[in-house]
Amino acid sequence: MSALIAALTARHGLPVVDADSIDAFLAPAAGEPDHALLFFTGDPDQRADSGDVAVVLPELIAAFPGRFRAGVVARSAEAALKIRCRVEVFPSLVVLGGPIVLDVLPRIRDWSEYIDRLGATLRPDAPAFSAPSRVEVTTSVRRADA
Repeated sequence: MSALIAALTARHGLPVVDADSIDAFLAPAAGEPDHALLFFTGDPDQRADSGDVAVVLPELIAAFPGRFRAGVVARSAEAALKIRCRVEVFPSLVVLGGPIVLDVLPRIRDWSEYIDRLGATLRPDAPAFSAPSRVEVTTSVRRADA
């Protein structure tokens, strides 16, 4: 774990979330905000922007005080949780309302995009995340006698 990512837990008190603790993390305790933000770091040695996102995350928490709880996904749990959280690219920030994925912000973004998208996602009437359409590759077999 990089020093910047480790600081999120040590200095900022963010919990490390894994497959065993995610359901408890997503269920807010009394008085906690309903929304959660999970940081999927990816391998910081291969993904230089993981450190950049680690620097931005405390700033986002400060920009939206009391609006969401934040946690860092354990590297050992990323493979198991990425499908559930609709993560395709590392690093990513995932915004959830309870167990429902509301938005996925891959890689480092422009500050104004973070503010705009988080502001929209944290509204009570925000829709669930809709992944972009993907191209589906199919094959067909043509018979030689056709």
